[in-house]
Amino acid sequence: MKRYVIKRPAGAAVPERLARYREELNEEQFAVATAPAGATLVIAGAGSGKTRAITYRVAYLVEQGVSPSRIMLATFTNRAAREMLRRVEELTGGTSNAWRRVWGGTFHRIANMVLRRHAAALEYTENYTILDSEDARDFLNVCVDEAGIDTKARRFPKAEVLQDIISFANNTDRPIADVVARNYPHFEPLTQAVMRVDSIFMERKRARNVMDYDDLLLNWKRLLMEKPEIARLYAEQFEHILVDEYQDTNKLQAEIVDLLAVKHKNVMVVGDDAQSIFAWRGAEWTNLYEFPARYPEARQLRLETNYRSTPEILALANVSIASNRKQFPKILRAVRPSLGLAPALVPCHDADQQAAFVAARLLELRDEGVPLKEMAVLYRSHYHSLELQLELTRRGIPYQIRSGVRFFEQAHIKDVISYLRLVANPRDELAWKRVLRLIPNVGAATANRIWEQIAYAPDPLAMVLRGDADSAAARRGNSWAEFRALLDGLVSQETRTSPAKQIELILARGYEAHLAANFENAETRLEDLRQLAHYSARYNSTEEFLAELALLATERYGAPQPVAGEEVVMGADEDELIALTSVHQAKGLEWRAVFIIWAADGKFPSPRSLRDAEGEEEERRLWYVALTRARDQLYITYPLMTTDYNRQSIVQRPSRFVTETPPELYEVWSLEEETTAPDDAPPELTENEPGGYLN
Repeated sequence: MKRYVIKRPAGAAVPERLARYREELNEEQFAVATAPAGATLVIAGAGSGKTRAITYRVAYLVEQGVSPSRIMLATFTNRAAREMLRRVEELTGGTSNAWRRVWGGTFHRIANMVLRRHAAALEYTENYTILDSEDARDFLNVCVDEAGIDTKARRFPKAEVLQDIISFANNTDRPIADVVARNYPHFEPLTQAVMRVDSIFMERKRARNVMDYDDLLLNWKRLLMEKPEIARLYAEQFEHILVDEYQDTNKLQAEIVDLLAVKHKNVMVVGDDAQSIFAWRGAEWTNLYEFPARYPEARQLRLETNYRSTPEILALANVSIASNRKQFPKILRAVRPSLGLAPALVPCHDADQQAAFVAARLLELRDEGVPLKEMAVLYRSHYHSLELQLELTRRGIPYQIRSGVRFFEQAHIKDVISYLRLVANPRDELAWKRVLRLIPNVGAATANRIWEQIAYAPDPLAMVLRGDADSAAARRGNSWAEFRALLDGLVSQETRTSPAKQIELILARGYEAHLAANFENAETRLEDLRQLAHYSARYNSTEEFLAELALLATERYGAPQPVAGEEVVMGADEDELIALTSVHQAKGLEWRAVFIIWAADGKFPSPRSLRDAEGEEEERRLWYVALTRARDQLYITYPLMTTDYNRQSIVQRPSRFVTETPPELYEVWSLEEETTAPDDAPPELTENEPGGYLN
C-alpha cells in the first residue's frame, strides 16, 4: 500500500496575525494560544482569561491550516462552546465555518454526535431516544417492579436515590457495591437487590432503544474500547483536542480523552486544581493533578495574571490556598490597582447580628453606588442563609436564591413544619394531608379518606389520639400505630411548647429514615432540619415560631399568600436583586462586593467533608473559590456565639481558613449596635425627675 501524506496549507500572513495576537493577549495567554503541537497542561488561575486563551487557541489552529472538523472542543456547557466558536468565526474573518464544523460542546453532546453515527455497532438504532432525568426515574421504578422487590415490606431506595447510586458508579468507574458501602451504608444489606435492578435497567434500555445521560458516555467509551476500527477513525480525525474545566471531569471523561488522543497526542487541557470542588458528584481532580504522569512529554503553561480582583483580595487568596499540600503552586498577580480596601473580617455576636450587619452593609453599599445586582452573599451550606433570608425580608431587600429554592420552601422543611402546624392548629387540612402521606403505605387516596373521617370533629388531633380514626387507617398496622405515638409525643408536656424538641422527635421517630430512603442528598437535608431545630430553640412556643415563618409569605408580597416556590422575590426590578448562593453555585461568577457568612469552624469547612484526608483540601479549594469571586470588596463574617437546643450558649471559633492566614491581611471590624431613641420619644429625664429613667 502506497502512503500519501496530504500537505495542508500553512496559515498565510502569519507575522501580521501573530502581531494581532500579541496585541490582544497578554504573554501568558499568547503562549497558550500559539503553543506548538503536543500535550499541554494549562493551569489557569481564577479571573485569568482562560476562555479568551482557549478561543484564540482554536482560531490559531484554524489559521495554521488545521481543518475545523479535526478539532474537538469539550466545554462545561454547550453555551460556552457556542460563544467560543462564534468568537472564532470573528477572529478568522468568518471564512472557516468553525461554528458548524468544530466538534464543540459538552462531553455528552459530542458523545451523542458520535453514537448517532455508530449506534448499530452497539445494537442500537440511530434513532435511539435520550431519557431525561425524570424519564430515567420512571424507568427505574418499572425495573424495581420487574426485579420482584417488595418495597412495602422494607425501605428500598426510591428511584431518585437509585439513580444517584448507579450514576455515581458509572461516572467514577466504581462497582455499585463500593458506592453503596461508602456513600449509602444504610442500604448496604440491599446491595444485591440494587445491583439486580441496575442489570435489568441496562438491559431494558437496550431493548427499548433508549439511553440516559450516563449511557452516552459509557457507550462512547465502549465504542473506543470494543470497536478498533471506529476507535482508529476518531483517533485519526481528532488531530487536536481541547478540554476546558478539566479539573471537573470525571474518570470516565478523562479515559475517553486519552483514548481519542492516542495517535496525535495533541491534547490541551485547561483547568485550575485550586478550583476543583465537585468531588461529591464524581469529579476527579486528580485527572488534572496526574496529567503530567499520563503525558510525560506534556509542557506546562500557566495563566496567573488576574483581571478580576484587587491586590488585597488576591493576597489573601494566594496565602489561603498555599496551605494545600497537593496542588500546582501558583501566585495570582493583580492587573488592577489597589482601592485601599483590605478584606474585612467581621466577628458578630450571634447569627442575628451577622444577618443585621450584612443587611445594613448591603444598603450602605447601594447608597454608595454599588447596584444590588453587583453584590452577593456566599455560604457553605444552604441552611446558613436562614437568618439572613428573614432579615432581608423584614427590611424589604429583594434577593434571589441561587443555591436552590428558599430554605422554608424545600420539601423536607415543609414536611416537618406540617407536623408542627397540625399540632398548633388541629384543623389545618393541608398539614394533615401532607403528614398522612408520609406514613409508609399511605397514599393520597388513603390520606383523603382519613381526613374525611376526622375533618368535622371539634378536635381532629384529639380524635386521632383517642383511636377513633383507626378504622379509616385499617391495614396500616404498625405504621399507623407509630404515627399515633409520634403525635402523642409532640403534644406531651415535655415537648408541647418547644418546637426544637418537636423537630428532634419527628426526626427520631421516622423522618430521618424517610430522608435516607427518598433523597439522594439525605445527609444534607438532615443537616438542614437539625439547623431548623437549632434556630427554633429561640422561640417560646410552636405558635410563635410558626408566626415568624409566616413573615416569608406576608411581607414578601404585601398580602398573605401561600408559599409557592418562586425563584425571585418580587417588589423590585429584576436586575435589582441581591444574590444569595452557595459557593458551589457561585463558581465562574463574580461580583463587586462579596460577603462570606458563617466562616466558623464546623460550618466552613463542613464537618461532614472532613472524614477523609482529601476532604479538608477540597474544602480549602472551596474557600479559595469564594474569596476569588470578589472584585472590589470582601467581607468575611462569623458569629462568636450560638445556642444549642436547650438554649445553652456555645462559643464558636473562626474558621481554620481564617486563622491559618496572617492577621495583617484583614481589617478587623468591631460591631456596635445603634442605640437611638425613636422620633416620638420624650425628652431625656434623669432618674430623680417624675417618671424618669436612667440616662
